[in-house]
Amino acid sequence: MSRLTAIYRIRSDARTIDERARSLAVEQSVEMPVEAIDDPGVREDIVGRVEHIADLGDGVFEARIALAVATTGAEPGQLLNMLYGNSSIHEDVTLWDAELPDELLRAFPGPNRGLDGLRQRVGAAGRAMTCSALKPQGLPPEKLAAIALRMAEGGIDFIKDDHGLADQAYSPFARRVAAVAAALRRTGRTTCYLPSVTGNLEQMRAQVAQAQEEGVDFVLVTPMIAGLANFQALVRGFPRMGFMTHPAMAGASRIAPPLLLGKLFRLTGSDATVFPNHGGRFGYSPATCKALAEACRRPCAGRRPAAPVPAGGMTADRVDEMLSFYGRDTMLLIGGGLLQAGERLAEAAAAFTRRVAEAGPQ
Repeated sequence: MSRLTAIYRIRSDARTIDERARSLAVEQSVEMPVEAIDDPGVREDIVGRVEHIADLGDGVFEARIALAVATTGAEPGQLLNMLYGNSSIHEDVTLWDAELPDELLRAFPGPNRGLDGLRQRVGAAGRAMTCSALKPQGLPPEKLAAIALRMAEGGIDFIKDDHGLADQAYSPFARRVAAVAAALRRTGRTTCYLPSVTGNLEQMRAQVAQAQEEGVDFVLVTPMIAGLANFQALVRGFPRMGFMTHPAMAGASRIAPPLLLGKLFRLTGSDATVFPNHGGRFGYSPATCKALAEACRRPCAGRRPAAPVPAGGMTADRVDEMLSFYGRDTMLLIGGGLLQAGERLAEAAAAFTRRVAEAGPQ
């Protein structure tokens, strides 16, 4: 029976690590004493197997555990459950990576538009892309549209809703999308607006359909709140729509960001994945950011590459540094760093976009 390989980092001592890894393999496969299983097929094909254990030093070990592909049901929610469901409750275990065979990868569509589709949408051939966010919470649609207008006048490629914007009374989804889309049309620019779609799957489908009616062709989703299976269903249901993903709630369990935000979000349909850049207001290291960006872009079963979108307290004076680090196949997101310019927002946005354009190919 075909197997995938789950890779865990475990805090343990050398004396007990073998038993700890075996118990993890059982927990993530059959979740019961193996000696109580009297079906030989289950014992042979379904019970997880420890393939290798490596001592990484400082009381941390890496365990590679083979799990039956059949247990995943070839759907993203169950895949995550089999990789880490119960074991996410154990504080000594981190899900570090997963190696998925081609037969399982075929079940995941990957991005609808991908990195090249993003570039084509805004005419950003040969350079990195720019992005900003509509904030703060509490503003009515008309004020958010006025902010978007000034950002677009400054040449921003992508303008996304803040992920906290939903269908609140002060800014109803349908009114907000109509107002922002109309404002951007008036500019005559290629700037792309990404409204935040939220709620259950039925509500999200209705919101994407409303966005399409306004000529919007990209949206923002938070997969760890919506659910990976719901996110993938949304992507499959709207094959001409592009999807940016937000990392909210992604730190609630110990899953390595390159696996979750890079590989799994991309496989389930993310065209562009937002994540905290190193040196901002979150604690990601340069190594984590580099690995995450590579997971977005490396060849994977013919799936389109996604755009890494480093963000989180970024300012325009870091543009050169970020482009040197990530290269041009990247979307740079500066939100509050532009918004604090106030009435000079259009000028601040223009300075940001000019700096990215002047950096040229990386």
